[in-house]
Amino acid sequence: MANLDNINFKKKVLFIDRDGTIIVEPPVTFQVDSIDQIEFLPSVLRNLHFIRQKLDFEWAMVSNQDGLGSTVYPQENFDRVQKKLLQILHNEDIYFDQIFIDTSFPEDKLPTRKPGVALLTEYFSDAYDLAGSFVIGDRITDVELAKNLGCKAIFISDDTKILKEKELTEYCALQTTNWNAITEFLFAGERTATIKRKTKETDIFIQINLDGSGKCEINSGLKFFDHMLEQIGKHSGCDLTIQVQGDLQVDEHHTIEDTAIALGEALGKALGNKRGVERYGFCLPMDDCLCAVALDFGGRAWLVFDAEFKREYIGDLPTEMILHFFKSLSDAAKMNLNIKADGDNEHHKIEGIFKALAKAIKMAVKRDIYQYELPSTKGII
Repeated sequence: MANLDNINFKKKVLFIDRDGTIIVEPPVTFQVDSIDQIEFLPSVLRNLHFIRQKLDFEWAMVSNQDGLGSTVYPQENFDRVQKKLLQILHNEDIYFDQIFIDTSFPEDKLPTRKPGVALLTEYFSDAYDLAGSFVIGDRITDVELAKNLGCKAIFISDDTKILKEKELTEYCALQTTNWNAITEFLFAGERTATIKRKTKETDIFIQINLDGSGKCEINSGLKFFDHMLEQIGKHSGCDLTIQVQGDLQVDEHHTIEDTAIALGEALGKALGNKRGVERYGFCLPMDDCLCAVALDFGGRAWLVFDAEFKREYIGDLPTEMILHFFKSLSDAAKMNLNIKADGDNEHHKIEGIFKALAKAIKMAVKRDIYQYELPSTKGII
């Protein structure tokens, strides 16, 4: 057994901007000159406290304060605001391990000014895990700082174009204006998964983001099957990419079965440790049909399937494969899945099942990170 006393655990850091990130930045002067100008971003204090108390990051405030100490920005103005801000934060058990303030103007182009890293050279050591660290800020220079440090950015902005324009998308782990979303991300990370599954019968690529917006890119070679898989992504709110090359010259069986297996594996992987998730999840009508799907991401696979189909095919999808799809999905995702559908129209019945599954997934993967516990009395799922 390894001696833990001899293991050097690298430290992760949150490099946090001040104005526009913790407190609101005035729109004209871009500097907070007096105490009465201090206005906190929504929910920031609660979330900073929660992150500070629950997660093991070092904290560094990194801020550009243009011309600080000059006649255009007297030092005493900054000091009064900074002292009051730190007092408020300390009263909430929020504190920074280090504070770095650059006082230059942008035109000075000094290496100490963000996105330069000259003030932060101490973090370029074996003691720190910069790849696991984050810069949190509201300016594109904060994203550039993350790139220069070798970490990722959490970009507080609603500008959806600037990252692409600056070719910085790959350096941004999260873009949001919501501090609740930042806390959720730091606790659970990106709930994403990529599965590549290749056999002699199928070649499958699946990407899923449980916290997406329902964007889908799906091609299985079976048009009606694509339509059903799109229901899962769209109505669960998950971003879903599914690309399948199967031996359709034989029949549809391997394509549908292996897609279900890979999708189940992706769901299980993206859920991670399942802390804070609702775990359980839906019943919906679709015209003449009533479809109910209940599921439990509890780690045990089981399928109850109560639906009958009178037609052999719906489009290019054999109806005998519907049960087989859900059996393979529940096995691979290690979930309990109970499906019931009544109605006359076979298309509506099948589509209703897939939509109800999507809604059940949406309910079950929802998280309350402030109750960051496993939803189980066993202590493990």
